[in-house]
Amino acid sequence: MNYFDAVVLGIVEGLTEFLPVSSTGHLTIAEKILGLDVADHAVTGFTAVIQMGAILAVIVYFARDIWRIASGWCLGLVKAEYRGSFDHRMGWYVIVGTIPIGIVGYALKKYITGDLRSLWVVAAALIAWSAVMLYAERRGRQHRAERDLGMRDALVVGVVQCVALVPGVSRSGATISAGLLRGLDRVAATRLSFFLSIPALLAAGLFELKDALGGDIGLGETLVGTAVSFVVAYASVAWLLKFVAHHSIGKFVPYRVALGLVLLGLLATGAISAT
Repeated sequence: MNYFDAVVLGIVEGLTEFLPVSSTGHLTIAEKILGLDVADHAVTGFTAVIQMGAILAVIVYFARDIWRIASGWCLGLVKAEYRGSFDHRMGWYVIVGTIPIGIVGYALKKYITGDLRSLWVVAAALIAWSAVMLYAERRGRQHRAERDLGMRDALVVGVVQCVALVPGVSRSGATISAGLLRGLDRVAATRLSFFLSIPALLAAGLFELKDALGGDIGLGETLVGTAVSFVVAYASVAWLLKFVAHHSIGKFVPYRVALGLVLLGLLATGAISAT
């Protein structure tokens, strides 16, 4: 991998990490176009590490909220009067909601970084989960705001987040859809999706760091990819929050389906290989 590859993948990661279009799917496609081996542990490790740039963007963007929630959670541990506060409860929601993907991701790591990286899987997941997104928009009542969140909401959204380990599903597409089906409005579901992404993607990046730096990919390329991912992701976060306040996530479905169909056509004709 050279610096050009690192910049391209950083842009793709930053653009797609938080949009409901699947960053892993797009990264897999980009890696194929660049001639990289998508099954190489160094490459899969690199894609996980540059996610930390996107996560840093979320941390910076929501710094005040994160500080307030972290402070409220910590205060609730030592002072009973803070335990009923929203911030204390939100801290627990993020912790509990992260546990499922931590367990499933660790247990199925071999498949997530191996067989599931097939473009056949990406194409099928792009199309199939689009139907779930449309269903969530039509069935979700969207009558509950962020302050109405409960532990069951966090656990349900956290469990559904595990589905996003399949490339092509989209972590944000999965979690926002789950939030909508729980009755949350789009902004509340999207903010919960962002908060749950922080520990999940940060842990994945740290876990894969040794693979990224242990192969042919240098530290310089990894740092460049991560920095580019941060800058682009920050803009994407700001845009998405404004977008979902007034638009359905179903707006992303035509693109997802079109991309999935194009991939299926290219794979079926042998124009590209699946791995």
